[in-house]
Amino acid sequence: MKYMLLIYGDPTAPGEDLFPEYMKFTQEILDSGEMVAGDPLEAIETATTVRVRDGKRTSTDGPFAETKEVLGGYYIVDVKDLDRAIELAAKIPGARVGSIEVRPVVNMG
Repeated sequence: MKYMLLIYGDPTAPGEDLFPEYMKFTQEILDSGEMVAGDPLEAIETATTVRVRDGKRTSTDGPFAETKEVLGGYYIVDVKDLDRAIELAAKIPGARVGSIEVRPVVNMG
């Protein structure tokens, strides 16, 4: 089953450089064959929010809502069950300073 592991963190919080740990974690799930996809995202300031109301499109710079934690990246993994997805989420370095949301991916095929 596929799960998306959404990585949330506070972009203004000072923190340690987690890049080497992310590289190690990514290599582990590549080697195990569980990684489907994953990427870090650009800073929240680069976001554009799009809405369509009454057939009219509007777009605004920035995120949809002001929040302390923002989406910073994701992994999509293909694992046997939710327990394994949670186990992997706990290994993501950002879990120590933010949170990881685990969401099943709907199989449309």
